[in-house]
Amino acid sequence: MAQQDSDVFVRLERFYDALPRPYARAEEIGGLVLFVREGEGWPYYARPRAGAGTPSAADITAARQRQRDLGLPEAFEWVHETTPDLLAVARSAGLDVLLAPLLVLDPAALVPDLPVTGGTLRFLDPAADEFAAELAVSRAVAQLGFGAPASATSPLAGALLTTPAGPAERDAATGQLSDALVASQRDRSRSGDYHTAVVDSPDGILATGAVMRSGDVAEIAGVATLPSARRRGYASQLTAALARRALHDGVDLVFLSAGDEDVARLYTKVGFRRAGTACIGEPAAAAL
Repeated sequence: MAQQDSDVFVRLERFYDALPRPYARAEEIGGLVLFVREGEGWPYYARPRAGAGTPSAADITAARQRQRDLGLPEAFEWVHETTPDLLAVARSAGLDVLLAPLLVLDPAALVPDLPVTGGTLRFLDPAADEFAAELAVSRAVAQLGFGAPASATSPLAGALLTTPAGPAERDAATGQLSDALVASQRDRSRSGDYHTAVVDSPDGILATGAVMRSGDVAEIAGVATLPSARRRGYASQLTAALARRALHDGVDLVFLSAGDEDVARLYTKVGFRRAGTACIGEPAAAAL
């Protein structure tokens, strides 16, 4: 098993380095490489440069300054098992580091398709006329799901809600995406490199998630549920469906990073197993 995991980490390093390159320019800063997105979309991160050894605190400081100059989030990502000494260096350089369980799929343990309570699980169709509108709604779901875990401030009333954010808050948070961003997402979806799945219902989209592929490796990310629709199993079912789609597309290594150990345990129930730790660094609160 140790040898298998070692090979997994090598493949993950190639994935993390390759995934942003078609959509970003790479700037080398000491032992780090900073990916700067070209065009619209989620910003990327700085991470250890292949073959460069452990980045120094000075490298992190320089990368943070470059990110600030470019108006980018000061974001760093790496795999602890691959660059174990970076954790102490990052903390000494003023970063808070989330230690996120890193899980890989055991295809033989992947659960079968199951009925979805109160909704329908489907993939967004890049050829559909409603693709742009549905993509915008799915992003609003993710925004509320990640940003308002228990309750939300209503965009309509500006007051703290006494109930978890739901369809009304989702609709208020939904904005119009640019033509360039929609075109980019259409192209990635048509190529099979990116798929968005949603749980739809009579109240609209309640949960969303995506799978991103580079070669024969794929990452599941952005799995989020509207706070009002939680505890129905949507995250688990979306994750299983995204994993199954990746396998269908020819991927043989599917992985994800969980927010904490409790979330990780949910994913082990659909066929994933713990392989390591993903480190996600950002400025410590005292340094902001």
